[in-house]
Amino acid sequence: MEPVAHWHAEHANFRRLLDILQKQLDTFHEGGQPNYELMLDIVTYLHHFSDRFHHPREDHAFARLARHDPKMRIALNRLRQEHRVIAAAGEDLRRNLTEVMAGALIARAAVEASAAVFLVYYRHHIAFEDAEVLPRAAELLTAEDWAAVGAVAPHGTDPLFGKHGDEGYRELRHHIAIEARGE
Repeated sequence: MEPVAHWHAEHANFRRLLDILQKQLDTFHEGGQPNYELMLDIVTYLHHFSDRFHHPREDHAFARLARHDPKMRIALNRLRQEHRVIAAAGEDLRRNLTEVMAGALIARAAVEASAAVFLVYYRHHIAFEDAEVLPRAAELLTAEDWAAVGAVAPHGTDPLFGKHGDEGYRELRHHIAIEARGE
């Protein structure tokens, strides 16, 4: 798959997961009982796959793109910083969810706040990349640039959306299929 199309496809997958997470957070906000395990699976996947594979390749692509278009340098530096904020917000949310599932008493506001920070940053980040960065990357990055980007992070199999999904994400895959059918 062409690198920009692959980047878009991964973003589409991330948005689907953020939508599911938002629905669970809405249930939580309304005083209902969300599926904490599902929420934790989403955050864990985004940490495992995105923070370890997707974001390192993006960071390298951003550096190469800044060399081709120095006017984008400030925006690209901000996106690299957002990767760290998203990772920290995800870790905070993961910790809160793990504690709730273990029976700890955590203030609802703390869980909602950590989820909101994670969701807002992630959604804004993806939207800006799709609208502003990917078109410029498609235009300016060379085959050599893309080869270097692809070599930055190990190419692990996508444990959720890949051909051979990880068994640990079975419930999340099932939930994604239900969402896709509109049930």
